[in-house]
Amino acid sequence: MQNKQLTQEDYRIFDAEYQVCLPMEVEVKIPKNSPVRMLHAIFERMNWNIFTACYSRLGRIEYSPRILTKLLVYGYMCRIYSSRAIERACNENINFMFLLEGRKAPDHNTIARFRSKYFPMVKERLMEELVKILMELGEISLANVFIDGTKIEANANRYTFVWKKRVLKDKAKLQEKIKKELSELLKGAEVEYHIPEEPEVHDLKKLRKKLGRKKEDAGIEFAHGAGRRKSPLQKVWEKVNEWLEKLKKYAKDLHICGERNSYSKTDHDATFMRMKEDHMRNGQLKPGYNVNVATASEYIIGTYVSADRTDTKTLIPFAEGLGKSFDIGRYIVDAGYESEENYCYFEQPWIKSKLLVKPSNHEQKKHKKYRTDISRRENMAYDPEEDAYTCANGKLLHTDHIRHTKSSSGFAIETTVYTCSECQGCPLKEKCIKGNSKLPLEERNKALYVSKRFAQQRERMEISVNSALGKFLRVNRSIQAEGVFAMTKEDMHFRRFLLRSTVKVDAEWTVLSMAYNILKLFYKYRSGRLGTHLVVPESFPQGL
Repeated sequence: MQNKQLTQEDYRIFDAEYQVCLPMEVEVKIPKNSPVRMLHAIFERMNWNIFTACYSRLGRIEYSPRILTKLLVYGYMCRIYSSRAIERACNENINFMFLLEGRKAPDHNTIARFRSKYFPMVKERLMEELVKILMELGEISLANVFIDGTKIEANANRYTFVWKKRVLKDKAKLQEKIKKELSELLKGAEVEYHIPEEPEVHDLKKLRKKLGRKKEDAGIEFAHGAGRRKSPLQKVWEKVNEWLEKLKKYAKDLHICGERNSYSKTDHDATFMRMKEDHMRNGQLKPGYNVNVATASEYIIGTYVSADRTDTKTLIPFAEGLGKSFDIGRYIVDAGYESEENYCYFEQPWIKSKLLVKPSNHEQKKHKKYRTDISRRENMAYDPEEDAYTCANGKLLHTDHIRHTKSSSGFAIETTVYTCSECQGCPLKEKCIKGNSKLPLEERNKALYVSKRFAQQRERMEISVNSALGKFLRVNRSIQAEGVFAMTKEDMHFRRFLLRSTVKVDAEWTVLSMAYNILKLFYKYRSGRLGTHLVVPESFPQGL
């Protein structure tokens, strides 16, 4: 071979000695039982007209949404999440070429734009279409739906946090500074203005407007540059503008936080929370999202992404969204979803679905330390006729008052406060009265805060979870709900979102859920478990 330069645009001159021969149809190289064929067969049964409203009537669609959806889902099935990596696979991988149906590989910008702009508009309907196809195949039964949540890191820097308490503290300091300094500045400028106790943005805007009118009336020109003396009016004007910008920033930070305690500057919808993947082992807070998944027959039937650090507030909106599409018999959730509000929601007569939730103290009650703790209400004798509790020393706790409060969502809670008036000199006082208080222990009396409705709901649920059916369903919840996160995090290596904002993150998780469902169908087919809905351990009786 002649000596040629290797740095050139045309490398075909080196291919004279051999030739790569490919068949005209690449699908002949794909096995008949390949997952990509299953994906293609299922997605061809879906209704793709739902994308019509997403695109403008002017011009043409840049690329078929049916093909782009297939490429996205199959990319996530293959643990390929980057749009550039998917574009590269379309040019190199025959499975992706098969999904392209002879078309040219789309640009990575086209893939990224479709995933972040168009797919979020129809993600719920596409997921519903896939679930209904699996139901027609007899793969999904909605008699029992298992819900669980996990926290996944957002695409945001770990050190871009804004804390709500810090903002409130800085704002209070600035307001105190304004009250202290503004009065002296106004006196020097001979301007009268009432300074409120807590100056806000609108107060300083009114003052700035008043200063502007005085400047025009007096014909004062503001000085700029070195060696020029500023007038008292200009000093007030500049100081007010400086304070106004800071107050605007604080107002913006508080607005973004909303009911949350923090947010990330990189992704405003992400909240700082503790993750299970703690590589530093120091409990470091990371920006992330709380991802809730509803599983039925080992398949994902719905998802709910929120910025709440706990699962308590997510159950009702998640169940309402699922109820619009499916008729679900029973929800099985873990202790993180237990609350009085959730109990009351499923007790409403128009809610047909039932709830099975493990009480948060279910595991604690098994330990001797819990059962021998005399400070707990559960370990005190209760007299329903007198509505009083008896402590370990034989003293009675009577009703002192009833407290009415509301949760952050507006749910009304009625709490009965029981107090004891005979705690002075009690030898069991140190073990009975716990918690922090400004009063010394000698001056404190025992108090119990009891929501009677919640206590009754928890007792009834304790009976349900301890029944044979309750134990059987709780075992399946651990298998199915926890199994989803085991497969997505460990097998599919999905531990961090690529997109930002709740809407786009939810769309990305929907793509991953659809990929999970196709893989689960393929694995169940390969292992001969098609049509199985629940796992029956050997220790449980048959027929449950």
